[in-house]
Amino acid sequence: MKNRDIARVFESIADMLELKGESVFRVNAYHKAAQTLEDLTQDVEQLAADGKLKDLPGFGKSMVAHVEEYLKMGKLERCEELKREVPGELVHMLEIPGLGPKTIMLMNQKLKVKTFADLKRVLADRSLAALSGMGEKKVENIRRGYQLHLSARERMTLGVALPVAEEMVARLRKVKGVREVSLAGSLRRMCETIGDIDILAGGTDGAKIIKAFTKQPQVEEVLAAGGTKGSVRVEGGLQIDLRVVKPDEWGAALQYFTGSKSHNIKLRELAGAKGMKVNEYGLFKGKKRIAGKTEEEIYRKLGLDWMPPEMREDRGEIEAAAKHELPRTIELKDIRGDLQMHSTWSDGAEGIADMAAAAKKLGYRYVLITDHSESLKVAGGLVPAEVRKARKEIDALNRKTKGFCVLAGTEADILADGKLDYPEKVLEGFDMVLASVHTRLNDPSEKMTRRLVRAIENPYVRIIGHPTGRRFGYREASAMNLEKVMKAAVENDVALEINAHYERLDLSDVHARTAAKMGVKLAISTDAHSIAALGMMRFGVAVARRAWIESVQVINTWPIEKLLKWAGHAKVKR
Repeated sequence: MKNRDIARVFESIADMLELKGESVFRVNAYHKAAQTLEDLTQDVEQLAADGKLKDLPGFGKSMVAHVEEYLKMGKLERCEELKREVPGELVHMLEIPGLGPKTIMLMNQKLKVKTFADLKRVLADRSLAALSGMGEKKVENIRRGYQLHLSARERMTLGVALPVAEEMVARLRKVKGVREVSLAGSLRRMCETIGDIDILAGGTDGAKIIKAFTKQPQVEEVLAAGGTKGSVRVEGGLQIDLRVVKPDEWGAALQYFTGSKSHNIKLRELAGAKGMKVNEYGLFKGKKRIAGKTEEEIYRKLGLDWMPPEMREDRGEIEAAAKHELPRTIELKDIRGDLQMHSTWSDGAEGIADMAAAAKKLGYRYVLITDHSESLKVAGGLVPAEVRKARKEIDALNRKTKGFCVLAGTEADILADGKLDYPEKVLEGFDMVLASVHTRLNDPSEKMTRRLVRAIENPYVRIIGHPTGRRFGYREASAMNLEKVMKAAVENDVALEINAHYERLDLSDVHARTAAKMGVKLAISTDAHSIAALGMMRFGVAVARRAWIESVQVINTWPIEKLLKWAGHAKVKR
């Protein structure tokens, strides 16, 4: 918990420095330190006690001193100073897509904007548009970003909610009297965004379990506490709701509170057609309960195969289960490698050898290193001379590593005209090329479609990274004709990525299912910039499971021999 607390303080400092117009290097130093702490799997307090803080990436004397000060005092004086200098809610306005620090400070100085209410006012009365250098188009972008920000605040991303919920579940398992405990609701279905966190527990003394729930160290505020229901607010303002049910009702309650609403309605209709009734207490024939202890028996008595929670969205799963035609969806254990990650050669936090070693420890057989290409200067894109040096490092690593292969790749930037930013001579030196759009994400639909199709048609491109460019709470998906993009991917035998980073999850489950139906090959990759971020693979797998995707459709479930044969199969003579 201290890791996340200090990370949030560092992010606040970075944001306030940015508003004050401080050096981008100082701002980025705090951002990088915050990310390091977020990704850290060790307890920062223990590292401090062992004198190992200085070994963390980006932690010089000042960052180490900051951590030690926070651990001792519970706050940072530098952060408190900046709060006195930066008025109102201006820091939080940096979260609004399209609203940068210069515009925020201009609004503050010229229009006295200090709060979100003030921002809403100047957008409505058009005084913002009247400011010198603004213009209608820029104001409209800010207005859209403001609405996107409001929507994002109502729901949290899967990657934010799941670790918090799993920590609470782990604690509840240790509570005396708890026989079973599970995530429920949209979080158990692994939806990309979550409202409140729902947890279900089985036990006989509900009041005692609820009381123990409200006393957990994560809890910052108790919202409700009764005999079978409790609600609390934890760090970050997240709400967790717990419901306690009787052990013999566990399966029925778990099915009911997992949902989705439309899935449950369809299930009730099916039960009614068979002369039965299903609810959170069980499956009934008349007044007799005939199932309820497990989910499996609920579905079985209704003539259905049990289905993974991720599939329960009323997208045909009940009909398929009745015909025993549910696919065997991909599982995390099916993944043999990660096909997008970054090292210190560009904007990653760890070196190639460390990233590879961590991936091997996860049980992978290969990874593709995809440091950024030269046009993406902000991310430390590699010039051709650096590409050659990185390749030599990879070749040397492969010579001394057994049972594991490091593939030399790139995340090549797709330029405005659809070309890549490396010449053919450089592209032909990679084992595999992943290409992505990073700039001009607001291009009109027709132009963006042409960009992607042209990139797909490039004979060196094997994977398109985060195809729609969306990031939850930051920007919407780029406008494009995805069907044309997918058709081009099939015709050119190029894979589309399910980017597993929880802020992206791009392709979405709906788009991934469409792609799979069209015959598009898929790659599930983490886009990891640190060792800890390799763990986000499970979010990408969850997207694929929600899309009914089987392992054979995902190229990084293949053996390395098959993958390499496909990577250079016919487009380019290597």
